[in-house]
Amino acid sequence: MIKRILTLAVVVAAISTTSCNTFAGVGQDVQRLGSSLENTAVRSSQR
Repeated sequence: MIKRILTLAVVVAAISTTSCNTFAGVGQDVQRLGSSLENTAVRSSQR
């Protein structure tokens, strides 16, 4: 029983760590996309 609980805890920790990195990557991608759109809008308005 203890072995199952320990195995489950390790699996949950591994999944949590992986998903956290994934969400951080998505956040950075969205931030870059927003910056790119903002820069394009600024350049268009300066013409």
